Amino acid sequence: MSMRLRLAILIYGMIQGVIFGIGTVLVLGVPSFSEQAMTLMPTVVILSVILAAPIAWFMAPRLRLRFWQRQADRPAPRRVSVS
Repeated sequence: MSMRLRLAILIYGMIQGVIFGIGTVLVLGVPSFSEQAMTLMPTVVILSVILAAPIAWFMAPRLRLRFWQRQADRPAPRRVSVS
């Protein structure tokens, strides 16, 4: 299993929760949507499950990118020669 897939699986649930929360707030916060909440909430659940996968796949390499940049910015270790 690749590192990208592992990271995507790890962050999938968090991203799905955020998308679900945003959708729930929109459905319950907008008066015209809250009248149809019984039909819109299953749609929010399905959309959050579907949309979270490509977003997690897109974000996974960027999580490692920060770590790679820190390593690249470090100065090379000095070698001490003993004469």
